Amino acid sequence: MTRFDPRGRVNRALLVGVSEYEFTDPPHGVPGDLPAVKHDVNRLRDALLRGRVFGEHDVVVSRSPSQDEFNRALHTAAGEAEGLLLLYFAGHGAIPSAGDELFLQMHNARVVPGRHAVFPGAEMFTTVLTVLAGSPAERVVVILDCCFAGNAAWLWERFESKRRVLLLMSVQANHRVDAGDPGTPTPFTGELVQLLDEGGELGFRELSDALRARMAADGYETVRGDPWEPQSRSEPDEDVLLSAPGVKPPPPPPPPPVPPRRPLAALLALLGTWAGTVGARLRRSRLPGLLRAVGPTRLTALLAVAAIGLGSYGIVALTSGSDPCPPPLELRVLTDPDLAPSVTAATDAYLTSDANTTGDGCRRSGITVYSAGSADTVAALGQDSVAWQEPRDEESNPQRDVGPQPDVWIPASPADAARVAALQDTDAVAELKPDDEPFAHSPVVLAVPDRIAAKSLGDRVGLPLSRMIDHLRVRDENAAVRRPDPEFADAALLATIGLYDTANTDAAGAEQKVAQPGPPAPTGADLLCALPEDNAVDDRTAALVPEFLLRSGVACERTTRTPRTAQYPNDVPGVQPTFVRVRWEGGDRDESARDRAAEDFRAWLTGKEGRAVFAGDGFRSTDGELRSPLAAGVLPDPEPLDESAGAGEMTDVLERYRAAHGPGRVLYLLDSSGSMAGLWKGPSGGPGLLKQSLGGLGGKDEYAVWGVSGTSGDRRYETVLAFGPHTRKEAERAVDTRAEVRDAQADPHAALLAALDEMAERGTADDRPQLIVHITDGEDDTALTAGNLDDVLTRARSAKIPVATVSLDSAGCDPTAPAARIAIASGGRCLDAGDDLGAALADEVARTGTGED
Repeated sequence: MTRFDPRGRVNRALLVGVSEYEFTDPPHGVPGDLPAVKHDVNRLRDALLRGRVFGEHDVVVSRSPSQDEFNRALHTAAGEAEGLLLLYFAGHGAIPSAGDELFLQMHNARVVPGRHAVFPGAEMFTTVLTVLAGSPAERVVVILDCCFAGNAAWLWERFESKRRVLLLMSVQANHRVDAGDPGTPTPFTGELVQLLDEGGELGFRELSDALRARMAADGYETVRGDPWEPQSRSEPDEDVLLSAPGVKPPPPPPPPPVPPRRPLAALLALLGTWAGTVGARLRRSRLPGLLRAVGPTRLTALLAVAAIGLGSYGIVALTSGSDPCPPPLELRVLTDPDLAPSVTAATDAYLTSDANTTGDGCRRSGITVYSAGSADTVAALGQDSVAWQEPRDEESNPQRDVGPQPDVWIPASPADAARVAALQDTDAVAELKPDDEPFAHSPVVLAVPDRIAAKSLGDRVGLPLSRMIDHLRVRDENAAVRRPDPEFADAALLATIGLYDTANTDAAGAEQKVAQPGPPAPTGADLLCALPEDNAVDDRTAALVPEFLLRSGVACERTTRTPRTAQYPNDVPGVQPTFVRVRWEGGDRDESARDRAAEDFRAWLTGKEGRAVFAGDGFRSTDGELRSPLAAGVLPDPEPLDESAGAGEMTDVLERYRAAHGPGRVLYLLDSSGSMAGLWKGPSGGPGLLKQSLGGLGGKDEYAVWGVSGTSGDRRYETVLAFGPHTRKEAERAVDTRAEVRDAQADPHAALLAALDEMAERGTADDRPQLIVHITDGEDDTALTAGNLDDVLTRARSAKIPVATVSLDSAGCDPTAPAARIAIASGGRCLDAGDDLGAALADEVARTGTGED
C-alpha cells in the first residue's frame, strides 16, 4: 500500500461547523444548537495548519451555513483542489424512516415528520459524494462528526466512484451521540485534534485506528449506552498523509512538458481529450453497437470531428440515452450479528454469479447486508413494525436501533419468525413469510481450552451444559465460562436455554456460572477476540459460541490463541439460519420486481451454491453432516444434539434473563469493629470501597448497609442504610454520617447468617438478582471456625445468594481462608488486597445493579 503525499500540490480543506440553527422549536425544529461545534472548526483548522499538509489559504471555515451557502462552498472547494480535498462536517445528522440516506442538517434545516420524513435545509450525503467525486483532486477525505454518521458507510459502499474517497465517521450506524460540554470541542473532534497534534507523520489509516482505540480506552458511550465506535471506509490499498508537522514538504512535481502546437492542433487535441472521456463512458450511449464496431480509439476521433460540426449540444444528443446496464434493484438483507460475515460472503458470491447476471452481463439485483441485535429485531418486526415506518418517539425507533426496513431477514433460529408472529397485532405493517426449513446448522458448543478440556467422548457429548461447567471446574478450580450477550445474538440466547436447564432453575444463580467483569461481548466472534487480550484469562476460560467460529475464525487479527476443544451440551439448541421474506404495507410500487429478486436470491442461497459458502465457513448441513474439512477440536458426528428451539422457550428464557439482570438487590455488611480503625479513611478504606461501588446501582435497585460490630442484645449489626432504592448522594451521606468504628469485636458468623436469611426472604416473591457484599479486615474470623463456619457454608449453598467477600488483608482469599470458602460456597467471588479492590468490587455490584458503572 502506498500512502498518497499531497504536500506541494493544490489542496483544499472545507471545515463546516453548524453550531446554530434557525429552527429548534417543535414540531419541525432540529434538536437544538450545538455550541461545542464552534470549538471544533477552530481547533481543527489550527491543527491542520500545524500539520503543514495544508497552507493557510488552503483551509476554509464555513460557520453555520445555510444549505445554499454550503453548496456554494462545497462546489468551490471541489473545483479548486488538485491534490487533497478534505471535507469536515460537524452538526446535526438525520436519517429518514427508510434509512436509505444520511442528511447533513445546515443552519436552515427543518424536519417534516411522516411516513417518509423530509428534511428541508439539509443536504443528502449521496449528493455530497457526487460533488466530491467530480473534483479533479487526486484524493478526497470526508470526516463526519454528527449523529448517525455511520449510516454514511453503506452509501459509500454502493457509490461507484468511491475509489479515491476515504471516509471517517464519528460513530457507528444508527447511533446518536452527545455533543459534550459547550465550552470544549465535541468528544470525537476533541480526540481527533489531539491525535493530529501529537507530532510526526500521520495518515488516514493511523488516525482512524488511533481514534477507535482511544475512544474505546476512555469508555465513551453513545446515547443509548453502547460503546462509541468511530468507523472508517476506504479501499484496501488507499491511504493519505494528513499531518506532517516539522517536516519540510517535498518540492512540487514538475509540470509535464507541453510541446508547441498550432491553434488548430491544440483545439483538436482538446476536443479529442474531451471526446475520449465521452467514449470511455459510452456504456450510457444509445449506440453501444457503434463502440463494438469501430472501437473506442476510432470512436474518439469520430466524436472529436463531430464536435466541430455539431458543437457541444450535438455531442450530448449523440451520447445520451438509456443505459444497457441500468441500476439494479437493491435488496436489504437483515441478519443476526453472528451470521453477518457468512451471509455477506454468500451475498458477494451471489452478486457475481450467473443466477444474478442477465444475458447482457448486467446485474439483476444488488444487495445490502446489515445486522442488528436479535432482541431488537424481533421486537421491531413484532410490536414495533408501525414505528419502523414512522417513528413515534425516542423510546420506539427501529430505524435508529435496527436499521432500514428489510426485504429479507435471516435470523439464527426459525423460532424467531414465530416469536415475531406472537408479538404482532392487527395493525402490523410487516408481513413475514419464513421458509419451512433452515438451510444450514451449527451447534452451540462449549469451546474449552485444550489444557482443561474433557478428554473422553462421553464427557464431550451427551451431557447438559450445567454439568459440563461443573466438571470443568473440577478439572480446574480457576476455570471460567463466558457467554456473549443473549439480547444481541441468538446463539447466546440458545446457550442460555441450556444454562437455565429447567423452568425451576434460579436464573440469577445460573448467571453466576458465566459471571464476568464488565458487560458481555456482543457476539461469539467478539468474545473470541477479547479473550486473548489476557493470556492467563484465555488459557482458563471456556466460551459458549457457535461451532462454525472454530473453523471460520474471527477477524481480530490475533496470531496466537489458546487452542480449544468443542464440547457439545445436549440441552442447547443449535444455530439454524432461515430465510424469511419480509413485505411491507405500502411497499407495492415495485412489489413484483422485488419479489422476483428476493426469490432468486432465496433459491440460490438455499441451494447448492449458497450452502457451499456456509459449509466453507464451518456450518453443517441441516442433517448435522459436516461437508468441509474438519476444524481443529471439532467432532465429525457429535450426536445427539438438541437441534431446534421453540418460540415460547426462547421468549421465556429471554424474559428470565432480563429479570436476572434487571433491578437488583444488594446488602452491604461493613465491618465496623475496632480493628478497622486503621482501615477506615480514604478511598481504599472500608467505607471508601463501598461508596466507589455505588455507581453500579441505579434508581430502581434496592440496597442496604449494615454496620457489623458488637451491639446490645442479640443483634450483631446496626442499620446504617435501610433497604430501598436510594440516590447515590443520600447513600454516601448515610455512610459518612452513620457508619463509624466501634470499640467492639465483629461477629461475622451471626451477621452472615442474618444477611442470608434476610435476602432469602426478600427474594421469595421475585427473581431479581441479589448480592451480599462483606467488607472486612478478617481480624474477627475466629468467629468463623469449626461449626460456625460450617453453618455459614451450609446456609450459603442452600440460599444460592452470591456473597462477594472483600478482605482488606492481602492473604484474605487464600483457598483455606473463610472469606474464600464462603465466596465459593455461595457462588460469589473473593477479593483481597492483592486485587484492585475498588474496580473489582464495582464490577461485582454493577453485575447485580442497573447503574452506570
